[in-house]
Amino acid sequence: MNQKNLLEVDWSKIPAPIDEGAAAHLVGMMIPPITLLATDDSSVTLSALPGRTVVFAYPRTGEPGKISLVDDWDMIPGARGCTPQTCSFRDLFAELKAAGAKHVFGLSTQDNVYQTEMASRLHLPFPVLSDEKLALTHALDLPTMEVAGLTLIKRLALIVDDGRIRHVFYPVFPPDRNATDVLAWLRENPA
Repeated sequence: MNQKNLLEVDWSKIPAPIDEGAAAHLVGMMIPPITLLATDDSSVTLSALPGRTVVFAYPRTGEPGKISLVDDWDMIPGARGCTPQTCSFRDLFAELKAAGAKHVFGLSTQDNVYQTEMASRLHLPFPVLSDEKLALTHALDLPTMEVAGLTLIKRLALIVDDGRIRHVFYPVFPPDRNATDVLAWLRENPA
């Protein structure tokens, strides 16, 4: 399938993911001291960040005009929508910060080179972290899916306070509303 416009999606034609309990263990966990490369060329250790951090994870962003990873990508529950999710966090970035998020990060298993191009193309005001080696994914036992021989993180968002996971949004659907849901939670639950 050719991905012409990654932002225009009819969510009524996309299967919604179900909550199979794969993220239930995350609330209350401490983030392990794992350092990840970010699109701003920094190295980020989420466990060491003071204050409130928002991390939204997604399987993989697509490239306009490029062929999908697999032909039935849109029919895999939770696969479609990475770019709309990312752009919604971009568009609400100032409000998220004003609501108490000291840091905001995207997270995927795509490599940093690809993520850096994507962050530039989408004009992201926050870094995206690469867990290409699956270190954080395995350490937290994040929910994943296998597609075309790749391990991809299922879409979720974490609220982390001083290195401890306080709240988890999972499953996330539709993806373009995730940032709005996170913002509402931040406003209702000040740090």
